[in-house]
Amino acid sequence: MTTNSQLEEAAAILRRGGLVAFPTETVYGLGANALDEDAVRRIYAAKGRPSTSPLIVHIAGAAMGKRVAREWPETAAILTNRFWPGPLTLVLPKQKRVPAIVTAGLDTVGVRMPSHPLALALMKKARLPLAAPSANKFTQLSPVTAGQVRQSLGDAVDLVLDGGPCRVGIESTVLSLAGDVPVLLRPGMVSRRQIEALIGPVALAKAAAEGEAHAAPGMHEKHYAPHTPLRLGDPAPDSAYIWWSEPKPAHIDVRMPNDPDRYAAMIYDTLHRLDQMGLREIAVEPVPPTGDWDGIRDRLARAAQTVPR
Repeated sequence: MTTNSQLEEAAAILRRGGLVAFPTETVYGLGANALDEDAVRRIYAAKGRPSTSPLIVHIAGAAMGKRVAREWPETAAILTNRFWPGPLTLVLPKQKRVPAIVTAGLDTVGVRMPSHPLALALMKKARLPLAAPSANKFTQLSPVTAGQVRQSLGDAVDLVLDGGPCRVGIESTVLSLAGDVPVLLRPGMVSRRQIEALIGPVALAKAAAEGEAHAAPGMHEKHYAPHTPLRLGDPAPDSAYIWWSEPKPAHIDVRMPNDPDRYAAMIYDTLHRLDQMGLREIAVEPVPPTGDWDGIRDRLARAAQTVPR
């Protein structure tokens, strides 16, 4: 686990423009000073990430948030009072000081206050907002342990802080408050139903055109994918089968919880494990079609490349 001296070292690395991988409650992030264009450019290079995919800026409090967002509507105050710190990202009009590379050239920025104590301690120590996508190669499985970060990025990151396994297990919900109507850009474990109970109707995002900047990260057709081919449906005999309601004949049989929170906390680590076994494929039983499973269903559909255009 991370020591105080490692935390001091990490803060110093960030202040001089380096990259630090750190845990959040969702997944591990690859962090850089969000206000340093050259540092953020290193994130894109390390991940092999296209410039059309914006980054989420992580903050340690409202004062830090106002350094990156120029507007803070009443709906933002309502939602952050309920869900922050936690797995909800709000897309808001950006301050001019936020480099265009962070936002894919858009005039909006995604902002989130994570709940992991190590993430918050790091930002307070560095006194910086951190641009931090998941700490892995682009389109691949997000890491939920420090070891998975090292396996994916190797020496492309200056320091990896180990905060143990991630509690939530999939990326944050992303909601845009930049227009007249709130828009759900990426589902997650804060559900559309929970949001609408507080602020009223929420629209669903439309897909971006080819080559166009995405309004939020994680909106590419292929994303969150293991190296082993993944599909939704019945398994072949020499594959693995991940199921939650009914097992079927397969070489490896993995039972998952039928509770969405516990399923989300386990799914990426399960996929990482199976991805090391040299299997023909990984088959996954489709999850229930209810709103509390939306984030999980989205990740599995993108991993299997079955997202509707």
